[in-house]
Amino acid sequence: MADKPDGHEIIGRGNAEGGRLFREWFATLTGAAERGEPTAYVFVMGSIAEVLRAFDMHLVFPEINSLQTAVRRVAHEYLNTAEDYGYSPDICGYVKADVGVQLRGGQHPMGKIPKPSLAILTNACNTYLKWGEIWERMYQPKVFALDAPGSRSASTQNWGASNPDFEHDRKYVEYQLRELITVCEGITGKKFDIDRLRETMRYTNEMTAAYARLLEVNKAIPAPYNALNEGTIYLGVANALRGTAEGAKYFQDLVEEMEYKAAHKIGTLPQEKYRLTFVGVPCYPIFRRFYELFSEWGGTFVSSTYLNFASGGTDWGFQYDLNRPMESLAEGTLVGLRRAMDAMFFQNQWLIDSIDPFHIDGIVYHPIKSCRTVSTGLADNRRAVMEARDVATLFIESDMMDKRVVSEAQMKNRIDAFFEGLATRKLHAHATAA
Repeated sequence: MADKPDGHEIIGRGNAEGGRLFREWFATLTGAAERGEPTAYVFVMGSIAEVLRAFDMHLVFPEINSLQTAVRRVAHEYLNTAEDYGYSPDICGYVKADVGVQLRGGQHPMGKIPKPSLAILTNACNTYLKWGEIWERMYQPKVFALDAPGSRSASTQNWGASNPDFEHDRKYVEYQLRELITVCEGITGKKFDIDRLRETMRYTNEMTAAYARLLEVNKAIPAPYNALNEGTIYLGVANALRGTAEGAKYFQDLVEEMEYKAAHKIGTLPQEKYRLTFVGVPCYPIFRRFYELFSEWGGTFVSSTYLNFASGGTDWGFQYDLNRPMESLAEGTLVGLRRAMDAMFFQNQWLIDSIDPFHIDGIVYHPIKSCRTVSTGLADNRRAVMEARDVATLFIESDMMDKRVVSEAQMKNRIDAFFEGLATRKLHAHATAA
């Protein structure tokens, strides 16, 4: 039996491996574009990767492609291309950046994006359906829209076969998945293999169990990873490699690293002073600097709603029943989409419940111009959380794509004042305790 790796081999492995896997994934897409292999355009909320991988289809995530242009500081070039073509400055930046990629023949900073043979749309985001119409006009691919009924209440207690409403919804989703399988057979010319589906579902089971544990590990003090910048790497791999052996192993190894760091009290910062929760989508145009505006004060994001709603339900750790794959796949798809939608719109109780277990000092709300779906209601959300718990909050606005509406100076002033307030609160708490 091989010896377990020591700390020098473990620490930093997840970030390095995540970057490598991402580069290899984009290289695979470039090869698919050159060879014209069957490709599905999917979204992070409801990719249905297990079915598509059972047919050996390549998966393209336009949201990930778009944010990568922003992280690499070239998003404005793609946004300008789309706006010059006629798209309004006032719509989703992800959509416009993707349109820019398509208008440039699939050219992307990390490779070449293949054209779609199939587009999978869900109702988890109201933009998805309109986005699919753009591809339909450009390429005439097969378009499949999956309709997942939303939650009837804020409680998760009503999920399961014992609830008649849930069972009716699950069957409704299952019928749609069976229809999707027929569509995939027509596109690929391959006969559906139920055992291949079980294999992809087993890999997803392994990944989701590890991903859920990863989120829990950050309750440790100090936090072994930052949910904003490092967490975005993990989230990208969770979506891009869902249903694969590589993805499952990555997260199992990642949990090993984080549990080692937690056991040895190795934090992501040299000195953790404040523990924060992030609500919304990060500011990618100045991604590194945005993180530094908090880390320079000793602020660590130990949790993030983004790691929940954009994980396709992976955060819950749902386990497929491989003895009844189609029924269980429908259940997992329904629950995953509901959790994605609920995590965007009904965050209050989750935030309140996470304050004590994660030892939260403050909550940062980040509404963005490009996404009304995520940003709508955050001010009311903040007010409700503050009424329920005495917790510091910060409300800063910028964008996930468009650097033209990002003011680093204004954000720095607000963030500095936030931390000065946090320092005062800590002094008062110590004085009261004394």
